[in-house]
Amino acid sequence: FRRNPSDVIDVYNTLSPVMQLATGGKMLNFGYWNTVGDPVSAQQELCSLVGDLAELQSASKLIDLGSGLGAPAKYWMSKYVPLQVVCVNINRQQLLESIAVDGGSVRSIQSSINATSVILPFPAGSADRIVALESAQHFRPLPEFIRECRRVLSPGGILVLAIPVTSHPLHGISKLFKLGILSFTWSSEHYSAEHVNCALLSNGFGITSLQRIGHEVYEPLTRYYVENRQSIRKRILEYYPAFLETVLHRSLLKMRQASEA
Repeated sequence: FRRNPSDVIDVYNTLSPVMQLATGGKMLNFGYWNTVGDPVSAQQELCSLVGDLAELQSASKLIDLGSGLGAPAKYWMSKYVPLQVVCVNINRQQLLESIAVDGGSVRSIQSSINATSVILPFPAGSADRIVALESAQHFRPLPEFIRECRRVLSPGGILVLAIPVTSHPLHGISKLFKLGILSFTWSSEHYSAEHVNCALLSNGFGITSLQRIGHEVYEPLTRYYVENRQSIRKRILEYYPAFLETVLHRSLLKMRQASEA
């Protein structure tokens, strides 16, 4: 409820292992389920969509803001050789975990930076792509983040946000809980689409592409969980009490209802 950065970090450090158990992968995004039927493939599909929007095939340096455990960065680096990717995350524990998983290579250490999104430690015009994959909902104030991206990007650079937005502003605790699991993973801010668009336009960006993909994210994710609940529940119960899986299941159902509405 305090919604400060340290609280959001604590939430993710608590929920990330549960999400990894449920999906069987290292990515923490909810996936893009338009043509696939399993979570790892859906998560890679979302990374692929973002990569296409960012035109990474012609990029040289990408800054991945809110990089999680580094799995999307590794995906982009493998697909778009010789793309250089710099992971920026306010969550130091996640950065250390991503380095450990990668074997602590020199390249990983040099490409991982513990910093906040509104004070980016890069010179002006030093990158040609910036991506925030399901992370910008935690950045505040949003206009300051957008302004920093504008400063860091070189002329003609591209910023891509994959961000949950509301159709109208949300107010009050009761409306917050209607979001289900998003009440936790989206606990910091609830930006409306209009607010995000205004922040971009007022800070010198033009909006060249806008895709509303929520119905291909939240609803099929919930459907997959419901259809495969017994096997997922078994994996979760090896490490966590039963009530946590019950809360997760109910929260996913609420998230689906919110998306349908």
